[in-house]
Amino acid sequence: MNTSPPLQLESVNPATGKIIRTYDAHDDAAIARLLDKADAAQKQWMEWGFSERGQKLRHAAAILKEKANAYSRLMAEEMGKPVSQGRAEAEKCAWVCTYYADNAPVFLQDERVETDAEKSFIHYAPLGVIFAVMPWNFPFWQVFRFAAGALMAGNGIVLKHAENVTGCSLAIEQIFKDAAFPEDLFRSLIITRHKAGQVIEHPAVKAATLTGSVEAGRAVASQSGAALKKTVMELGGSDPYIILEDADLDAAAEKCAASRLLNSGQTCISAKRFIVCEKIYDKFVNRFIRAMQSKTMGNPLDDPDIGPQARADLRDNLHRQVTDSAEKGARILLGGTMAQGDGFFYPPTVLAGVTRDMPVFTEETFGPVAAVIKAQSEEEAIDMANDSPYGLGAAVFTRDAQKGEWIAREKIYAGSCFVNDFVKSDPRLPFGGIRLSGYGRELNIYSAREFTNVKTVYVAKS
Repeated sequence: MNTSPPLQLESVNPATGKIIRTYDAHDDAAIARLLDKADAAQKQWMEWGFSERGQKLRHAAAILKEKANAYSRLMAEEMGKPVSQGRAEAEKCAWVCTYYADNAPVFLQDERVETDAEKSFIHYAPLGVIFAVMPWNFPFWQVFRFAAGALMAGNGIVLKHAENVTGCSLAIEQIFKDAAFPEDLFRSLIITRHKAGQVIEHPAVKAATLTGSVEAGRAVASQSGAALKKTVMELGGSDPYIILEDADLDAAAEKCAASRLLNSGQTCISAKRFIVCEKIYDKFVNRFIRAMQSKTMGNPLDDPDIGPQARADLRDNLHRQVTDSAEKGARILLGGTMAQGDGFFYPPTVLAGVTRDMPVFTEETFGPVAAVIKAQSEEEAIDMANDSPYGLGAAVFTRDAQKGEWIAREKIYAGSCFVNDFVKSDPRLPFGGIRLSGYGRELNIYSAREFTNVKTVYVAKS
């Protein structure tokens, strides 16, 4: 008999560096049982009508609102999110649940197509159980962003969340239990990434979705491809924000700083590279530094503007990107030094004189570090913005809204491009990227349909 102790996953408070709780990982037998149960629950769920599914999703939304404070504290303790931002995240999850409860019946209704048949139409049928691999930075939103539409389409879900937010993963599972969804329709798998291939290969799993790093995306996409199972990938980015000569510099600086520091800089769609036309470069940098240094940093339970980085290794890598860029000639105008004391804090940091060969230009900086780049012309600014292997979000700041719209629509390679505002996700707008930022779309009609069998039904004339 195997008497070795079970593998344990740890949740560490990033504000203190201390372990909060440990969780016993599921072994192979438990994984197989959970997948089989999820498969059985999904077969029951797919027989429910949209009205019944929507009622359950609205119940989940009510729970999210009612317990938003508790969830915000859990997020603060597990990954360092300031509590007001955690409350906003829980409330946004409630919004996306309500949005799909209201709109999925229209998004997924049969579509008549006129052919030579007596009747022909398109039917959106669920695929089955979806395997979701989700990150720690928005531990509730990333899950609900995908799950609300997938559930309304009739699918089931098994979640492998980031190891450091296992408490959040189990809290989300409990929401669906408390909302009286079918037992086992949504289950959390307490596993390491090394078990992902085993889950993907299980016959109950029909597709996979991942939000995370390029390396993780390649691994899950490769495993799913070998099993011929559909995937959706959201893999982060190095979002460029272009500030043109005619921009409102005060407004641009505030919005750029807000985007760069949201979630302590740990956001896929936050501004990373600030590409500023030469004529207004110095004026923008001065305003931007003031906006960045006006933000407070501290324990997330005290609700500062900026909390700690989620893990020590993430902070170390961020500092490596800063120091390597400085060695190549970047000037550190703000921050750039490792915070002392407990926890994984890193201060708001601004680097000027950034060129295309520096890590803060070529890599994704997942923390409160801003790279400011000078462009000699509008054309060079656009070229620099597109000089990246990523393509998730981008923004353009200009008083000429028509020009900004033209640049956003025609010139920028990204899944989203905002004009005179920072990029944000919204249930009403499709979300996703191109290039190394991934493929597929979440939110809007696309999330409801991503994990469906787009089935043709043809009834011949008698």
